[in-house]
Amino acid sequence: MKFFVDTADTADIADLAATGLLDGVTTNPSLIAKAGRDFIEVTREICGLVSGPVSAEVVALDHEGMMREAEVLRKIADNVCIKVPLTIDGLKTCKALTSDGTMVNVTLCFSATQALLAAKAGASFISPFVGRHDDNGFDGMQLIADIRLIYDNYDYGTEILVASVRHGIHVLEAAKIGADVMTAPPAVIRGLFKHVLTDKGIEGFLADWAKTGQAIG
Repeated sequence: MKFFVDTADTADIADLAATGLLDGVTTNPSLIAKAGRDFIEVTREICGLVSGPVSAEVVALDHEGMMREAEVLRKIADNVCIKVPLTIDGLKTCKALTSDGTMVNVTLCFSATQALLAAKAGASFISPFVGRHDDNGFDGMQLIADIRLIYDNYDYGTEILVASVRHGIHVLEAAKIGADVMTAPPAVIRGLFKHVLTDKGIEGFLADWAKTGQAIG
Protein backbone atom coordinates (compact mmCIF):
# COMPACT_ATOMS: atom_id res chain seq x y z
CA MET A 1 0.00 0.00 0.00
CA LYS A 2 1.22 3.49 -0.87
CA PHE A 3 1.24 6.12 1.87
CA PHE A 4 0.28 9.69 1.01
CA VAL A 5 0.12 12.45 3.62
CA ASP A 6 -2.91 14.74 3.65
CA THR A 7 -1.56 18.19 4.45
CA ALA A 8 -0.16 21.40 2.99
CA ASP A 9 2.32 21.84 5.86
CA THR A 10 5.70 21.61 4.14
CA ALA A 11 7.58 21.01 7.41
CA ASP A 12 5.47 17.93 8.12
CA ILE A 13 5.87 16.71 4.54
CA ALA A 14 9.65 17.12 4.64
CA ASP A 15 9.86 15.31 7.97
CA LEU A 16 7.82 12.34 6.76
CA ALA A 17 9.55 12.26 3.37
CA ALA A 18 12.87 11.87 5.19
CA THR A 19 11.71 8.44 6.42
CA GLY A 20 11.69 7.16 2.85
CA LEU A 21 8.19 5.79 3.42
CA LEU A 22 6.13 8.60 1.89
CA ASP A 23 4.81 8.03 -1.63
CA GLY A 24 2.85 11.22 -2.30
CA VAL A 25 0.80 14.11 -0.96
CA THR A 26 -2.84 15.16 -1.12
CA THR A 27 -4.00 18.72 -0.59
CA ASN A 28 -7.33 20.51 -0.85
CA PRO A 29 -8.54 24.12 -0.57
CA SER A 30 -9.15 23.74 3.18
CA LEU A 31 -5.59 22.52 3.82
CA ILE A 32 -4.11 25.28 1.67
CA ALA A 33 -6.15 27.86 3.59
CA LYS A 34 -4.89 26.40 6.87
CA ALA A 35 -1.29 26.72 5.65
CA GLY A 36 -1.89 30.44 5.08
CA ARG A 37 0.37 30.61 2.04
CA ASP A 38 0.08 31.28 -1.68
CA PHE A 39 -1.53 28.28 -3.37
CA ILE A 40 0.86 28.02 -6.33
CA GLU A 41 3.92 28.66 -4.18
CA VAL A 42 3.13 26.01 -1.60
CA THR A 43 2.12 23.47 -4.24
CA ARG A 44 5.43 23.99 -6.06
CA GLU A 45 7.36 23.54 -2.81
CA ILE A 46 5.48 20.34 -1.97
CA CYS A 47 6.19 18.94 -5.44
CA GLY A 48 9.88 19.42 -4.77
CA LEU A 49 9.73 17.49 -1.50
CA VAL A 50 8.32 14.24 -2.91
CA SER A 51 8.80 12.43 -6.18
CA GLY A 52 5.33 10.88 -6.15
CA PRO A 53 1.95 12.42 -7.03
CA VAL A 54 0.88 15.68 -5.39
CA SER A 55 -2.87 16.24 -5.64
CA ALA A 56 -3.79 19.88 -6.27
CA GLU A 57 -7.52 20.58 -6.40
CA VAL A 58 -9.43 22.79 -8.80
CA VAL A 59 -12.08 25.07 -7.33
CA ALA A 60 -14.18 25.76 -10.43
CA LEU A 61 -17.41 23.76 -10.72
CA ASP A 62 -17.90 23.88 -14.50
CA HIS A 63 -15.90 21.87 -17.02
CA GLU A 64 -14.44 24.86 -18.83
CA GLY A 65 -13.35 26.46 -15.56
CA MET A 66 -11.82 23.21 -14.32
CA MET A 67 -9.85 22.83 -17.54
CA ARG A 68 -8.52 26.40 -17.28
CA GLU A 69 -7.41 25.85 -13.69
CA ALA A 70 -5.95 22.42 -14.49
CA GLU A 71 -3.82 24.01 -17.21
CA VAL A 72 -2.29 26.34 -14.61
CA LEU A 73 -1.80 23.59 -12.02
CA ARG A 74 -0.18 21.00 -14.24
CA LYS A 75 2.49 23.51 -15.27
CA ILE A 76 3.72 23.69 -11.66
CA ALA A 77 5.58 20.36 -11.79
CA ASP A 78 5.55 17.02 -13.55
CA ASN A 79 4.22 15.21 -10.45
CA VAL A 80 1.10 17.37 -10.04
CA CYS A 81 -2.08 15.29 -9.99
CA ILE A 82 -5.21 17.32 -10.77
CA LYS A 83 -7.94 16.78 -8.19
CA VAL A 84 -11.54 17.14 -9.36
CA PRO A 85 -14.88 16.55 -7.62
CA LEU A 86 -17.10 13.60 -8.45
CA THR A 87 -19.65 15.50 -10.50
CA ILE A 88 -20.64 15.27 -14.16
CA ASP A 89 -18.37 18.20 -14.98
CA GLY A 90 -15.62 16.75 -12.80
CA LEU A 91 -15.72 13.42 -14.64
CA LYS A 92 -15.88 15.18 -18.00
CA THR A 93 -12.73 17.05 -16.98
CA CYS A 94 -11.16 13.82 -15.74
CA LYS A 95 -11.72 12.14 -19.09
CA ALA A 96 -10.23 15.06 -20.98
CA LEU A 97 -7.16 15.33 -18.76
CA THR A 98 -6.34 11.64 -18.50
CA SER A 99 -6.74 11.29 -22.26
CA ASP A 100 -4.02 13.94 -22.49
CA GLY A 101 -1.71 12.03 -20.13
CA THR A 102 -2.38 14.04 -16.95
CA MET A 103 -2.87 12.30 -13.59
CA VAL A 104 -6.31 12.91 -12.08
CA ASN A 105 -7.58 12.24 -8.56
CA VAL A 106 -11.39 12.15 -8.39
CA THR A 107 -12.39 13.18 -4.89
CA LEU A 108 -15.47 13.22 -2.64
CA CYS A 109 -16.55 9.68 -3.56
CA PHE A 110 -19.25 8.20 -1.34
CA SER A 111 -20.64 5.29 -3.36
CA ALA A 112 -19.29 2.34 -5.33
CA THR A 113 -21.28 3.38 -8.41
CA GLN A 114 -19.64 6.81 -8.28
CA ALA A 115 -16.29 5.00 -8.18
CA LEU A 116 -17.32 2.94 -11.20
CA LEU A 117 -18.06 6.12 -13.16
CA ALA A 118 -14.67 7.58 -12.17
CA ALA A 119 -12.89 4.46 -13.41
CA LYS A 120 -14.78 4.65 -16.70
CA ALA A 121 -13.65 8.28 -16.99
CA GLY A 122 -10.04 7.09 -16.69
CA ALA A 123 -9.28 8.42 -13.21
CA SER A 124 -5.76 7.75 -11.95
CA PHE A 125 -7.08 7.72 -8.37
CA ILE A 126 -10.51 7.55 -6.75
CA SER A 127 -10.78 9.03 -3.25
CA PRO A 128 -13.55 7.48 -1.14
CA PHE A 129 -13.94 9.34 2.18
CA VAL A 130 -14.21 6.59 4.80
CA GLY A 131 -14.24 8.80 7.90
CA ARG A 132 -17.00 11.06 6.62
CA HIS A 133 -18.90 7.98 5.47
CA ASP A 134 -18.70 6.53 9.00
CA ASP A 135 -19.77 9.87 10.50
CA ASN A 136 -23.03 9.71 8.55
CA GLY A 137 -24.01 6.21 9.63
CA PHE A 138 -22.50 4.26 6.73
CA ASP A 139 -19.69 1.70 6.71
CA GLY A 140 -16.64 3.31 5.15
CA MET A 141 -14.70 0.06 4.90
CA GLN A 142 -17.58 -1.71 3.17
CA LEU A 143 -17.42 1.04 0.56
CA ILE A 144 -13.72 0.27 -0.01
CA ALA A 145 -14.48 -3.46 -0.28
CA ASP A 146 -17.26 -2.82 -2.82
CA ILE A 147 -15.01 -0.62 -4.96
CA ARG A 148 -12.18 -3.17 -4.82
CA LEU A 149 -14.54 -5.93 -5.99
CA ILE A 150 -15.92 -3.87 -8.88
CA TYR A 151 -12.50 -2.71 -10.04
CA ASP A 152 -11.15 -6.26 -9.91
CA ASN A 153 -14.19 -7.56 -11.81
CA TYR A 154 -13.35 -5.34 -14.78
CA ASP A 155 -9.61 -4.95 -14.30
CA TYR A 156 -9.80 -1.16 -14.00
CA GLY A 157 -6.44 0.54 -13.50
CA THR A 158 -7.80 3.31 -11.26
CA GLU A 159 -6.10 3.18 -7.86
CA ILE A 160 -8.25 3.22 -4.73
CA LEU A 161 -6.98 6.07 -2.55
CA VAL A 162 -8.58 5.78 0.89
CA ALA A 163 -9.19 9.29 2.22
CA SER A 164 -10.66 10.87 5.35
CA VAL A 165 -8.59 8.42 7.38
CA ARG A 166 -9.07 9.06 11.09
CA HIS A 167 -6.96 6.37 12.82
CA GLY A 168 -4.76 3.35 12.39
CA ILE A 169 -7.66 0.91 12.19
CA HIS A 170 -8.77 2.60 8.98
CA VAL A 171 -5.28 2.01 7.58
CA LEU A 172 -5.24 -1.62 8.73
CA GLU A 173 -8.66 -2.46 7.31
CA ALA A 174 -7.93 -0.69 4.02
CA ALA A 175 -4.71 -2.67 3.64
CA LYS A 176 -6.52 -5.95 4.37
CA ILE A 177 -9.12 -5.16 1.70
CA GLY A 178 -6.39 -4.35 -0.80
CA ALA A 179 -6.70 -0.59 -1.27
CA ASP A 180 -3.85 0.79 -3.38
CA VAL A 181 -3.20 4.00 -1.44
CA MET A 182 -4.19 5.66 1.80
CA THR A 183 -3.84 9.33 2.64
CA ALA A 184 -3.89 10.51 6.24
CA PRO A 185 -2.95 13.54 8.33
CA PRO A 186 0.63 13.58 9.67
CA ALA A 187 -0.49 12.70 13.22
CA VAL A 188 -2.23 9.53 12.03
CA ILE A 189 0.82 8.40 10.06
CA ARG A 190 3.14 9.05 13.00
CA GLY A 191 0.76 7.10 15.22
CA LEU A 192 1.34 4.00 13.09
CA PHE A 193 4.92 3.82 14.38
CA LYS A 194 3.82 3.67 18.00
CA HIS A 195 3.05 0.66 20.20
CA VAL A 196 3.28 0.44 23.98
CA LEU A 197 5.16 -2.86 23.80
CA THR A 198 7.72 -1.39 21.42
CA ASP A 199 8.32 1.44 23.89
CA LYS A 200 8.61 -0.98 26.80
CA GLY A 201 10.95 -3.20 24.84
CA ILE A 202 13.30 -0.32 24.05
CA GLU A 203 13.21 0.79 27.67
CA GLY A 204 14.16 -2.71 28.83
CA PHE A 205 16.96 -3.11 26.29
CA LEU A 206 18.47 0.26 27.23
CA ALA A 207 18.30 -0.57 30.94
CA ASP A 208 20.11 -3.89 30.37
CA TRP A 209 22.67 -2.21 28.12
CA ALA A 210 23.42 0.44 30.76
CA LYS A 211 24.31 -2.33 33.19
CA THR A 212 27.08 -3.52 30.89
CA GLY A 213 28.90 -0.20 31.09
CA GLN A 214 29.77 -0.49 27.42
CA ALA A 215 29.45 1.90 24.47
CA ILE A 216 29.21 1.33 20.74
CA GLY A 217 31.88 3.29 18.92
